[in-house]
Amino acid sequence: MIPIIHQLSLNENHSPALPGVREAIESAADRVHLTLDALAAELSAEIARDLGVDPAMVVAGAGSGALLQQFLSAHSGPGTAVVHAWPSFELYPVLIRNAGAAPVAVPPKGHLQDLDALAAAVTGETRVVLLCNPNNPTGEVLDGPRLARMLDALPPDVLVLIDEAYREFAEPGAVADGIALLGDPRVAVVRTFSKSHGLLGLRVGYLVANERVAAALRPTTPFFRVPTVAQAAALAALRAPDRMRAQCAAVAAERDRVRAGLVELGWDVPPSGGNFLWLRLGGRNQSFVDHLAANGVAVREIAGAGVRVSTGTPEANDLVLALAKEFAA
Repeated sequence: MIPIIHQLSLNENHSPALPGVREAIESAADRVHLTLDALAAELSAEIARDLGVDPAMVVAGAGSGALLQQFLSAHSGPGTAVVHAWPSFELYPVLIRNAGAAPVAVPPKGHLQDLDALAAAVTGETRVVLLCNPNNPTGEVLDGPRLARMLDALPPDVLVLIDEAYREFAEPGAVADGIALLGDPRVAVVRTFSKSHGLLGLRVGYLVANERVAAALRPTTPFFRVPTVAQAAALAALRAPDRMRAQCAAVAAERDRVRAGLVELGWDVPPSGGNFLWLRLGGRNQSFVDHLAANGVAVREIAGAGVRVSTGTPEANDLVLALAKEFAA
């Protein structure tokens, strides 16, 4: 069996570490035996300043996955339901069931999330509508007007949690800014340093919501703490916004280059706002995954609906295009 040389199934960011991150990690390593800022107050305050919101609205956590779990455990539970689009992040149903709630998956309309159907799926048991923007794995980008229309269609007691793990790879003017929607007390936004800032291995993210909604997460925060080293790295990464945006733009350019090559082959590949592409090959999905794996490239088939190909280094992306051409032939 050929070993995997290019790992393109995990949506990793292959850009270099942001300025100051390595130094911050090395410095923090000398203090890992100390409690220090146990609840990441400094990091939360810095994020709040960066976003222009009250620090009471920010909850720092051990990556967006942990924050999603905290939120769902605090705001749903046994006897309740959480509505989400499908296909979307594979762990949504798991996280919802972990909270004791019932996941309600809403299929797309064509290749797009059906926001009207999401709103129509809400019942008296629904506590949360969960959205991914840009959507993983399809790459679809929701703009502000579409989100606003869906909010208008929802009851006043249903929260909307927007997972923006990939927003920095989308065109800034095209993707809705969840933070700008926080004037609606039903809206909460979760973001991560894993993708855009390249801190996947350190697990650090944050949630922003009105004070009452955020406060419900705080009792579990001591058990989902951001490690000392991760706090230091995130603070350093926050201070390099221009480099972060430039690196995300470079990833997006590579993503679009690969898409253009696949579209030339006649393949069905929708535009993406994430650091990945969604290939819809019908009955050939798994065969394509196997073909790439046999040549040292790992990609991922999801939900029987398509293949997600993360954007890698130019060398890895060139190989994807070459193997796709072989497969098409």
